[in-house]
Amino acid sequence: MAELNSQRVRGLAPENDPLKMGMGWSVEDLNKPQIMVESTFGDSHPGSAHLDQFVEEAMKGIREAGGKGARYYATDICDGIAQGHDGINFSLVSRDMIANIIEIHGNSTGFDGGVFVASCDKSVPAILMGIGRLDMPSIVVTGGVMDAGPELLTLEQIGTYSAMCKRGEITEEKLTYYKHHACPSCGACSFMGTASTMQIMAEALGLMLPGSALMPATCEDLRKVAYEAGRKSIELAKAGCKASSIVTKKAFENAIMVHAAISGSTNSLLHIPAIAHEFGIEIDADTFDKMHRGAHYLLDIRPAGKWPAQFFYYAGGVPRIMEEIKSMLHLDVLTVTGKTLGENLEELKQNGFYEKCEKHLETWNLKREDVIRTFEKPIGTNGTVAILRGNLAPQGAVVKHSAVPKEMFEAVLRARPFDCEEDAIEAVLTHKIKPKDAVIIRYEGPKGSGMPEMFYTTEAISSDEELGKSIALITDGRFSGASKGPAIGHVSPEAAEGGPIALLMENDLIKIDIPNRKLEIVGIDGKELSKEEVEAVLEERRKNWKPKKPKYEKGVLRLYSQHAVSPMQGGYME
Repeated sequence: MAELNSQRVRGLAPENDPLKMGMGWSVEDLNKPQIMVESTFGDSHPGSAHLDQFVEEAMKGIREAGGKGARYYATDICDGIAQGHDGINFSLVSRDMIANIIEIHGNSTGFDGGVFVASCDKSVPAILMGIGRLDMPSIVVTGGVMDAGPELLTLEQIGTYSAMCKRGEITEEKLTYYKHHACPSCGACSFMGTASTMQIMAEALGLMLPGSALMPATCEDLRKVAYEAGRKSIELAKAGCKASSIVTKKAFENAIMVHAAISGSTNSLLHIPAIAHEFGIEIDADTFDKMHRGAHYLLDIRPAGKWPAQFFYYAGGVPRIMEEIKSMLHLDVLTVTGKTLGENLEELKQNGFYEKCEKHLETWNLKREDVIRTFEKPIGTNGTVAILRGNLAPQGAVVKHSAVPKEMFEAVLRARPFDCEEDAIEAVLTHKIKPKDAVIIRYEGPKGSGMPEMFYTTEAISSDEELGKSIALITDGRFSGASKGPAIGHVSPEAAEGGPIALLMENDLIKIDIPNRKLEIVGIDGKELSKEEVEAVLEERRKNWKPKKPKYEKGVLRLYSQHAVSPMQGGYME
C-alpha cells in the first residue's frame, strides 16, 4: 500500500487529530484513508440541487470500504439563470474560482484521495482543473441529465421560442407553457450542450466509472455509481494511483475523438486546453482541428440532432461511442477502474451493459442506430469543429461547422459591428440586419467582459428562416453549447487587446471559408481590395484605436480581465 498523505500530515500537525475529533471523528477514523468528497451541491440550478444524494452515497461507499470521507462544497452557478443580464459575465470566471477552491480544500488539509461530484458546464471542467492541480487519486461522479418534458421538450428550445414570440410568431401563452415544462427534473440540461459534453469528456479522460456519463439523473443506477465511486476511491488511494497517471496526452486525444463523434460543444475548446494546462500537457485549438479532420460524427442528439440527451445513455453512452470509433482510440490508457480502456470496453460487452441500456429505447420504438450511428454510416466524416485563421483572427476562431448551413461554408459578408450583445440582438429582432450581413459582437472576450455567451443572439438568428442561412455571427465572446447556426466565436486576439476585430467598420467585407479554414477581411466599405491594401487601412485604424475603459474596476471580474489568457488558449487565469 502506498504511503497515505493523511498520515504524513498528522505527523506534521499535532492539532490535526483533536480538531477532526471535535467534529465527531473517532480515533479509529484518524487511522483510515481519508477522502475528500467535493461537490458543487447547492440550490443554484437543477444540475446541482440534487447532488447531495450522490455525496451521501459516495460517503457510504468510502465508509464501507474502510475509509473516512469528508464533505466539501463549492456551489456553481447556472448560465441559463445568468442569461440576459450581467450575471452571465461571471460564468466563465466561476470555473477558475471553483478550481481555486478545490485546490485550497485539498492542499490545506491533506487527503489521500478525492471523489468529485458535479454536473454542469463550468463545474465539471472546474473539478477536472482542480484534480489536475491536486494530482491525487481521484474519481468523478456526474449528476446525470434531466428528463425531457412533454413531447420531448428540452430547454435549448426556449431561446428559439422566445425569439419567435418577440417576432409575433407564437403567443406569450404558448411561450409560458414551454417555459413551465422544459425542465421537469434535476440534472444537466437534456441536449448536447457544454454540460453534457463535459460529462462525456470526464468519462473519456478515464476519470469516471465506465458508462456513467449522462445517466438519467432520476435513475437509481446513478446512486449506485456514486456508491461504487466511493468504494473505488479507497482502492485508488491505497494504490497511490494519481490522476496524472490516468489523464495523459493519450487520454486527451481519446477525449477529442469522442468530442468529434458527439458534435460536442465549442466551449470544450476553452475547457479542454485549460484542464490540460493544469496537468502540464499542451492541448491547443489546433489539436482539435487536426484531430477532427476525417473524424466520424455519429450522434443524433439535440441541438444538432433529433433526440434529447437522455437517449444518449439509452443508446449505450460513451462506451458505445468508443466501440464505434475504437480504431481511432488509444485503448491502452489507464482508467479509474485500474484497468485499461480496452479492458473496460470488453468487460461491458460481457456484463450486459448495452442490453440493459437499449431496453429503454424499446419503449420509444427506437434502435441504437437511431441515436448513435455506426462508424460505417456516420452523419458526417469530417468532425464537427474547425479553427479558422486570417487577418481577422490571427490567433484563431472556432466554428462548429456541423451546425452551419452549407450556404455559409463559403461567403463574403458585410460587417455590422456592435460593441455589446444587447445592441446586436435588438438589431436582429427588429430586422435591421439583412441577408449577407456579418453581425460582429466585440469587447465580449475574457479581458473585455468575462467572455459571456451570445446565446440569445444565436437563437434569434437561427430561428429566423431567412437570416439563419444568409448571415453569420462573429464574436470574441463564446456561445452556449446549445447554439446552432452560422456562429464563429473565440476570435483572438480579442477586441479589448486591440485585435483586428476591434478595427472593423460598417460595411467592411469579411470572407468566411470553412473548408480552407479562413476568416479574413477582404474589403473596405463594401469594396474588395488586395491583401496589401486591406492591411494598409487596418494599420491606419490601428494607430487611431484606443482601448476602452475597463468594464470592471473591482472584484473578481477585474482580476479575471487582468489575468485571463486568450480564448484560443483556454481563457484560464495565469
